[in-house]
Amino acid sequence: MPFLQFLSIEEREGRVSSFPAISFQQISQILELTDQLDISREAVEIPLSPERPGVVRRLANGKIEIVVDADLPFAEWLPTVSPNVQALMGEDSSPE
Repeated sequence: MPFLQFLSIEEREGRVSSFPAISFQQISQILELTDQLDISREAVEIPLSPERPGVVRRLANGKIEIVVDADLPFAEWLPTVSPNVQALMGEDSSPE
């Protein structure tokens, strides 16, 4: 019988992270920041794997993706989230 291996989307797409997954506590801290900006939690996606570099971006589905930076300690990276989200929101509301 062949061995079946289940792969995550990241593994199938070659985006495997060697970094530990972010914790529920860290996700809660990020969501507290987006709550302070009056952004619905349903409008935010936080991947469990940090990446190089971390990023805040608008996804095609309209949600805001917040990816933890793998190279910075979480406590050092976290204060960058609000300004980056605010900048993204400002870009969305600026006239084209």
